[in-house]
Amino acid sequence: MTRPTAETIEKATDRAHSLIGKAEIDAYRRDGAVCVRGLFSADEVAAGIAGITENMAAPSERAKVASRPEDPGYFIEDFCNWQTNRHYRDLIFNSAAAAIAGMLMESEQVRLYHEHLLVKEPNTQQKTPWHQDQPYYNIEGLQNCSMWAPMDPVSRAATLEFVAGTHTGPWLMPRSFMTNDAKWFPEGSLADLPDIEADRSAFNIIGWELQPGDAVFFHMLTLHAAAGVGNGRRRVLSVRFLGDDIRHAPRQWKTSPAFPGLENELPEGAPMHHPLFPVLWERLRQ
Repeated sequence: MTRPTAETIEKATDRAHSLIGKAEIDAYRRDGAVCVRGLFSADEVAAGIAGITENMAAPSERAKVASRPEDPGYFIEDFCNWQTNRHYRDLIFNSAAAAIAGMLMESEQVRLYHEHLLVKEPNTQQKTPWHQDQPYYNIEGLQNCSMWAPMDPVSRAATLEFVAGTHTGPWLMPRSFMTNDAKWFPEGSLADLPDIEADRSAFNIIGWELQPGDAVFFHMLTLHAAAGVGNGRRRVLSVRFLGDDIRHAPRQWKTSPAFPGLENELPEGAPMHHPLFPVLWERLRQ
């Protein structure tokens, strides 16, 4: 599959219009994050769970354990499996997710960047620290959007949180999650994140309790974090979307995820027109 059919795009667009409107687009523009309730049907949630189950049974070479050995739980991530995981592919290409991303980004077209599996098993203590996503990537541009969709109920205490308004910048120093080492950018070249946990009341922190089928959409520069989990499992499929103004920005370091050899096929500053980043949605003209 290279792109959804016009019929699929039209159906997804109609579904997206039933779920979001001006209020959600304005909230995304203002806060850099918005919750969409009931995005996925029960069948689509089942497809997401099937995809995660298949992925967990055979992680790719890109998978990484993101929790410490002494953690009583287990946190695993994996990336870029949509081409081999049919459940991921069906959900990404056939649901209304890309249509919603396009409307929130106010973009004429939406391309897939990659999908990202994040599973925290019961009693995982490892937190996902405050960070922005875009400094870890090989892209430049403002029209970008990530979707974070849990396949299990997520309490407010364990959900993804955001500092509203931080998507307007600046870029902040990306650091390794477990050792806090500066990554890629020279130490001191970017400002450090503020100590948000030292005084949470000083920041406009937003987040939502979520049920399977709900999803959160956020800009790749919006500061976000998540706590560990209690007795429940937290299986999440995240999908990253690219809009009209996104351009390739080859880095001198290994990005997360990496796209080996892409710099030889896609020049610096070029639109992301490449089979790795297929078109998922576009505004249909009458």
